Amino acid sequence: MDCDGSLDGQDLTRVAQPVVDGTSDLVLGARIAAPGAWPWHLRVANRHLARAVERRTGVHLTDLGPMRAARRERLLDLHLRDRRFGWPLEMVLCAAAAGWNIDEIDVPYRPRVGRSKVTGTVRGTIRAVHDMRVALR
Repeated sequence: MDCDGSLDGQDLTRVAQPVVDGTSDLVLGARIAAPGAWPWHLRVANRHLARAVERRTGVHLTDLGPMRAARRERLLDLHLRDRRFGWPLEMVLCAAAAGWNIDEIDVPYRPRVGRSKVTGTVRGTIRAVHDMRVALR
């Protein structure tokens, strides 16, 4: 999960539980945003990516959020390559291609502490868009 104060680490227990129980292979925390926590343009972009994932994989997601849980060994087996901003999307696409059971659990999302290296700069935003496009190819 991100370390910017927008997510509460105590919610990891709920997100990880289906993985621990063996009912899910990958669980994403679907953000329920507090006012001002998630700018509208980022929500729109996230929704677009979630729909693209569903078109390509059949996996219905509402959010490609940063809080996730999966077994380490299985994650390593996915052989993720992206080391920048496309890895969240690549993880879901690869997991779906591997036949993983992917689920979501709602988690509260608060305004972040500090400035984002991704969306807080023009350069970061351009890199993130580029990396997501590469992952979608």
